[in-house]
Amino acid sequence: MINPWRRMAAMAYVVAAVMILIDTAPIAHRLGAVGLGVACAAWQHWFGPDATSWRHEHRPGRGAAYLSVMFVLFSTAVWLTNASAYLLFALMVQVYMALPLWMALVPAVVFSLVPWVRSFGEADWVQDYLPIVALIAVLSQMFAWAITTILDKTREQAQLVEELRRTQALNERLSHEAGVAAERERLSGEIHDTLAQGFTSIVTLVQAAQGNPAGAPKLLDLALRTARENLVEARALVAALAPTALSGSTLVEAIGRQADRLGEEAGVEVRHRTTGEPAPLPTSVEVVLLRAAQEAFHNVRKHARANAVEVELAYEEDVVRLSVHDDGQGLGDSAEGFGLRGMRARAEQVGGALDVSGSDGTTLTVRVPR
Repeated sequence: MINPWRRMAAMAYVVAAVMILIDTAPIAHRLGAVGLGVACAAWQHWFGPDATSWRHEHRPGRGAAYLSVMFVLFSTAVWLTNASAYLLFALMVQVYMALPLWMALVPAVVFSLVPWVRSFGEADWVQDYLPIVALIAVLSQMFAWAITTILDKTREQAQLVEELRRTQALNERLSHEAGVAAERERLSGEIHDTLAQGFTSIVTLVQAAQGNPAGAPKLLDLALRTARENLVEARALVAALAPTALSGSTLVEAIGRQADRLGEEAGVEVRHRTTGEPAPLPTSVEVVLLRAAQEAFHNVRKHARANAVEVELAYEEDVVRLSVHDDGQGLGDSAEGFGLRGMRARAEQVGGALDVSGSDGTTLTVRVPR
């Protein structure tokens, strides 16, 4: 957008040139005055764009030097022909561009007096010319105050918009980084809850087969089945699909199969039941409950040394509750591991909560809203 000050100055130069050329002064004087007007315009073109910055940067010395050149050119033009007084409309704009408003009043009065210097000393000079000079100065000050206020507000708004743009860019970058971190955490949780647990089961089964030749065929068959399911889980993870255990089956059936497998692999008694009326849940909620069950079963295999496990999936009025209790050695003073921390974060993402207690074995309870 063109600065309003510069637009008005350009119009004033054109009007002044026309008025000088149609004046009755000698042609040489008129051409000389027009040339000085062009010099004023050129001076403004070269240094005028910096004048506003000098005002905002509080450098009145540079503004005064800039206006001094303008004053010499203008005074000479007026000496050639009084019609050069029309240049005053362009020059007054320069005064308020280069100096703060409170400092511009004196230069404005000085510039306004130049066209009337030839009449100084005449009997009626004070009453004929001084009111005109005063009126020009007052109106210029008022007009400049209005324009300066508008420009300063516009400048402040532009700074605010630029600051807002930078803030939005920063927010977008932080959101992207947070999204990347969340996705990494999600993937690490998925890998822990599926592939890592599956590999642990395979290693455990193969080691058991090595120490039990008679039962090796059954154990190896379980290891092979687990490996195949792990492969399917890996492909589903790459494709960003829901857990394969939920594909084509309900949450109740999926948790039941996981519980039965725990009994086969760990050689413990597993009892699982469902209370309440099962109802479809959002996929994200079902994933949380299934992963919680898998994590609990993994901990039973690896740490609990349990003989019996009880699993309950309860559809209550406002929440669905999953409880897994084993009669093993309990948690003791051990710190919460990566799996439980990840499961707690998963539950919180869907508005749920996870609770783990270690009295009389271990009980893991997850509650999520329906």
